[in-house]
Amino acid sequence: MARRGRVAFAVAATALAFAFPALAQKHGGVLKIQHMDNPPSASIHEEATVSVPAAFMSVYNNLVIFDQHVPKNSLQSIVPDLATKWEWKDGGKTLVFTTREGVRWHDGKPFSAKDVACTFDLLLSGESKLRRNPHGAWWSNVESVTANSDTQVTFRLKAPQPALLGLLASGYTPIYACHVPVDQMRRRPIGTGPFKLAEFKMNESIKLVRNPDYWKKGLPYLDGIEFTIIPDRSTRMLSFIAGKFDMTFPTDVTVPLLKNIKADAPKAICTMRETGVSSNLIVNAQAPPFDNPKIRRALGLTLDRKAFIDILAEGEGKPSGIMLPPPDGVWGMPDEMLKGVPGYGDVNKAREEARTLMKEAGYGPDKRLKVKVSTRNIATFRDPAVILIDQLKHVYVDGELEVIETGVYYSRVFKKDYAVALNLSGIAVDDPDVALFETYGCGSLRNYNGYCNPEMTKLFEAQSRELDPEKRLKMVWDIDRKLQEEMAKPIIAYGRAAGCWWPQVKNVTLHVNSIYNNWRFEDIWLER
Repeated sequence: MARRGRVAFAVAATALAFAFPALAQKHGGVLKIQHMDNPPSASIHEEATVSVPAAFMSVYNNLVIFDQHVPKNSLQSIVPDLATKWEWKDGGKTLVFTTREGVRWHDGKPFSAKDVACTFDLLLSGESKLRRNPHGAWWSNVESVTANSDTQVTFRLKAPQPALLGLLASGYTPIYACHVPVDQMRRRPIGTGPFKLAEFKMNESIKLVRNPDYWKKGLPYLDGIEFTIIPDRSTRMLSFIAGKFDMTFPTDVTVPLLKNIKADAPKAICTMRETGVSSNLIVNAQAPPFDNPKIRRALGLTLDRKAFIDILAEGEGKPSGIMLPPPDGVWGMPDEMLKGVPGYGDVNKAREEARTLMKEAGYGPDKRLKVKVSTRNIATFRDPAVILIDQLKHVYVDGELEVIETGVYYSRVFKKDYAVALNLSGIAVDDPDVALFETYGCGSLRNYNGYCNPEMTKLFEAQSRELDPEKRLKMVWDIDRKLQEEMAKPIIAYGRAAGCWWPQVKNVTLHVNSIYNNWRFEDIWLER
């Protein structure tokens, strides 16, 4: 098949890269990176925040991976990792991988295809074997994963799913070892990746050291990576400008902050791009009075998306539905379609409808609804939450900001222990199978507001099975439009952010349509 030809080419290209490395590349040095938040654990499969793959993706390997130096993630940019090749069979319902020989875990034990089967035994078990399984909805079409031998593993699907390889290539899909208990992975993870965990101090730092036995000979170039957790963004920016760190957190620099860095640190290299993370409004439909659909719809109609973009990103950006908008995104609705969706056109008209709905629900100028607006205690959440509270006032709602530390925040939204929240949702892979099943699928852990529509679920499944990319795109647009019309989870906008590094950091590529998938850092090197 054509896929096999691309795989063979990728394998050959990778082999050439290892055989003839650029002469300028140097071994040694410790890369010092800022980290904006405390990772809840090192177990990537059990967490939902970018702070975890950011710090720990380089401890692991995947079966396949998005090429770390192709800026835009796509099915065409997927290259081998622990798998050397793969083949689709049975009309797209079976995917067979040949796995790499000679790979060892950090504790010296050999890797085999059985570890892949064990990993998916965890992921397909719901939450019976994992503390939580936030990305479990990704694998709802996977019927079984079996190791046919030490070097071959087979995925059997309920229906064809063209996007499956993209899900496997995400930074959220590392392979775990059969012999390592899951609870150990939270604090002392064992991987096959280029770096090993040396130290994990909560609220302080994460230190990784070079894996001298990494299966890619000659890699990594760095002796180690040190992430220093600095909760205050102003402190992070000042310490980077002062030269105390080699890199900012790669999604930390806002449009206004980038201007400051360019003025105060003109030699710094920065790249502004889409993050693949949307700000959105989540409302707990189980918590009175928000069990009244009129109130939920009113909250969605009061949103002035352009104001969010103008204030937070100085106009750089545009409103969107669930899918990342073009040109960086592949699946987002065209502007002309989006403008016809309620809440995306005339803001004043939408707010008039919202005030009418609130009055019908028993609220008005003399009887305002008071509510806590919850959000995570980092700037990228807090800043839009303040704007949201101001906009809620237009529909007789008085919000009080409630900031919650990361570990507690996700536990609370998983358990629906909130009323109204300003949330940020990252789409780890720019593909509808992630966005739809994970955040709108009935029973998905990351479906924070509990939306469930069996008819929409049928549409999710139909687009997932569609093999014609053009037909699938039109289906996704229709689904996205319906979700926004329903106010299922009102999307405000996708964010733009920059990462910056000093010129001594070489071979950096930051992906433009996901912040989750390019943290391997195995071939980054330092010139100093």
